[in-house]
Amino acid sequence: MTVVLAWTTTPEGQAAQETAVAEARRRSLGLVVVPMQEGRPQVDAEGVEVRVREPDERDRDVVGDFLDIAAEEDASLIVIGVKHRTAIGKLILGSSAQQILLEAGAPVLAVKAPR
Repeated sequence: MTVVLAWTTTPEGQAAQETAVAEARRRSLGLVVVPMQEGRPQVDAEGVEVRVREPDERDRDVVGDFLDIAAEEDASLIVIGVKHRTAIGKLILGSSAQQILLEAGAPVLAVKAPR
């Protein structure tokens, strides 16, 4: 079992990363980091085994790939960063967080950035 993190470079993503590391440490589990955007994750997680799993670059469904990875890794917890969006923003742009919350096969911890 692992903690699976949806990694981004946003403030919400940074808050999610800190929470994921703390949860992995608290639960004595490994951490699987899945980049949800371009870039190479640098995760400071002393005492926690960290692995990076890249979504399939050829697939346009990054959220679907993320959920597949979480299932393959037998995630005991999924950690995501969330930001406030208006109802119209969700309608027009969709919501990756909402899709993860609705379709995940493990508990999801949604983390906001500090104000």
